[in-house]
Amino acid sequence: MNKFGAFSIIIALVSVFMFFILRGPNASLPLAITILGSLSILGIIFAILSRRWLAGIIGFLSNGAVLVFTFLLLLAYGIAG
Repeated sequence: MNKFGAFSIIIALVSVFMFFILRGPNASLPLAITILGSLSILGIIFAILSRRWLAGIIGFLSNGAVLVFTFLLLLAYGIAG
């Protein structure tokens, strides 16, 4: 596994940990959406730059799942107003 593949997988894990840190009734949703979205896009870029197929696919799918979750969070924030 090269460094870009490892960075991609590490960023996906950091995104999951950041979600657990930023959750709660008094959580700042725009801050969480910004952090999770930017980390996920950065992780997808690292997965694309990875030269190993397995690390690239795992990083792309895990960061893609975080990005979809962030989009659903953004949608719920928009509906709730």
